Amino acid sequence: MVTLSEFEANFKNFEIPEELKELVNFQNSIGDDENFSDQFYIGRDYSDKSGITGYSDDDEFTNSIIEFAMADGSGSTYAFWVRDKNENIHEAPILAFGSEGGIHIVAKNVKELLKILTFDVEPAIGWDKIYFYKDEDDYEPTEKTEEYKKWVFEKHGIETTENPDEIVKSAQEIYEDEFQNWLKKYYND
Repeated sequence: MVTLSEFEANFKNFEIPEELKELVNFQNSIGDDENFSDQFYIGRDYSDKSGITGYSDDDEFTNSIIEFAMADGSGSTYAFWVRDKNENIHEAPILAFGSEGGIHIVAKNVKELLKILTFDVEPAIGWDKIYFYKDEDDYEPTEKTEEYKKWVFEKHGIETTENPDEIVKSAQEIYEDEFQNWLKKYYND
């Protein structure tokens, strides 16, 4: 169980989007031993920035990235990309940092990430791309995925998706060039 005060440590001077506060409460309501989307979990303090300093330890870089959740079972994370210190992070793009490398735009905002989570599959994150794949012959729903889908629809009007890659593609069409140009200031692979 993660408390909101623990979760707030990740956000410094930014207000946590209401959707994430509610998601923390939802996650806590289902119990620590249950998941609602494959390998997704809010539950650690990322304020030390240890997960992203492998790309750059420049303060401008680390202050522009706010990690907030585990994206998969191997240590990949989701983070906000704060492009302007006055930006409302509620509408900031979401990044996925791969545990083995790779940083990708994954959603235009937190609501789109909530929609991606309805697909109930962890992302495949590589250096060159991110994608979501579900083998219907081998897929087993996460314990509380149906509760999550019902909750996210009732709370936010977000319907399930059968194609999260379209959400990723749409976000990348808007932000990818800007993000890659920004990233080059700090990291060249």
